[in-house]
Amino acid sequence: MDVFIIALYLIVLSILGLYGFHRSHLLFLYWKHRKDAPTPPQRFAELPHVTVQLPMFNEMYVAERLLEGVANIDYPKDKLEIQVLDDSTDETVEIGMRKAAELRERGFDVSYRHREDRHGYKAGALEAGLRDAKGDYVMVFDADFVPTPSIVKDLIHFFTNPKVGMVQARWGHLNRDYSVLTRVQSMMLDGHFVIEHIARNRSGRFFNFNGTAGIWRRSTIIDAGGWQHDTLTEDMDLSFRAQLRGWEFIYVPTAIAPAEIPCEMNSFKGQQFRWAKGSAQTTRKLLGVVLKANIPLKVKIECIFHLTNNFAYVFLVMLALLQLPNMLMRQRMNRPELLLLDVPLFASTCLSIIVFYLTTHRALYGNLKDAVKRLPLMMALSIGLSVNNARAVIEGLFGMQSEFVRTPKHGVMLREDGWSLKRYKAAKHLGTYVELAFGVYFAITIALAVVTGAWINIPFLVLFLVGFLYVGALSLHQAR
Repeated sequence: MDVFIIALYLIVLSILGLYGFHRSHLLFLYWKHRKDAPTPPQRFAELPHVTVQLPMFNEMYVAERLLEGVANIDYPKDKLEIQVLDDSTDETVEIGMRKAAELRERGFDVSYRHREDRHGYKAGALEAGLRDAKGDYVMVFDADFVPTPSIVKDLIHFFTNPKVGMVQARWGHLNRDYSVLTRVQSMMLDGHFVIEHIARNRSGRFFNFNGTAGIWRRSTIIDAGGWQHDTLTEDMDLSFRAQLRGWEFIYVPTAIAPAEIPCEMNSFKGQQFRWAKGSAQTTRKLLGVVLKANIPLKVKIECIFHLTNNFAYVFLVMLALLQLPNMLMRQRMNRPELLLLDVPLFASTCLSIIVFYLTTHRALYGNLKDAVKRLPLMMALSIGLSVNNARAVIEGLFGMQSEFVRTPKHGVMLREDGWSLKRYKAAKHLGTYVELAFGVYFAITIALAVVTGAWINIPFLVLFLVGFLYVGALSLHQAR
């Protein structure tokens, strides 16, 4: 049993180390290509017709803000169609209809569409709207976004290259400074949009549309098989299908679309669950296609890491469970230093995370002081999410279906706005108690480490302790 546990521990740690190495490789690609900013080959002599699709479901606090933001886009009114694709069952219907009517009176081409069955969820709404869209180019905004006036003009001219199928903008953060949680989330998102997207796109690898704040060539969507709703990440699914068909994607980080970050832990966990499960479903659907595809080996390898990135959470939970038995075994061994192989693996993985996010923060904000303060909690938060996201990955891999649960938006910008009195609340899950149980487990493990003098383990164990207790306790507190 000792040999089995030790072997399993080292295998799990090695797999996580491999994902850490991949993160370092993305960082290397970012540094190599960070100055290779994309530019349109030319500009449209006459701006093309663009359809802006606004899928929403029960968004009473942000629907009007979104529509007003779209109305402020600097683009000719006769070349801009706005589709409100509303599946709501509450006051959002009345708000959306009223605001759409107001915009029509102001000269905008706005159609309001309400579905009662939610077939296909967001993907179904987008597909239904696409059938009647007037534009050859289609831009999507989720309800939590506020488009910047220049966003369409910042992106549209890249389509003068007939091979380009999608152009993605970078997400900004409307309420980044609302709380510690929103600051930490912004760090995680910034890493994705600064390092990962730039590294993948500029090195010739696949990257994905993020579901919002991007423009598609309509013919690309059709050629790739359209919006499909057999995964919870219809954006990632369509992105891979389109790029496998040979379409090129462009990422423009200087074009920014600000959005509201979830300010409540359970909402954040729900969003993470949907993304993790959807990516696992997409892996199950497309990994075989990717492996058989006639694409360069470097692209194929990156696709594998990209699709399976959330699998790391499953191994992170396994690693958490193995911490106590691994530590106790070391105490019984005559040569416990033989098991110190995990120290350099842990250290290298942590170092890759630190450099990754410090590089991101410096690129966007310059000053590293805030990033250094937030990094330990961000690392702990990633660990604390492992129970939630590992369950999502397992459900996705084994084909367990679930509905598309949208992230509640509260329209909060400042601390005094408050979200707790708003109607929308995230669902409670038993996983919260599992997270708290893990927190107790690591409190016991740290106590035993102190008693037995296993000091070298304690810094890593503290990360696990803080992560699980922070996620679990905040989830329980805010749910009440």
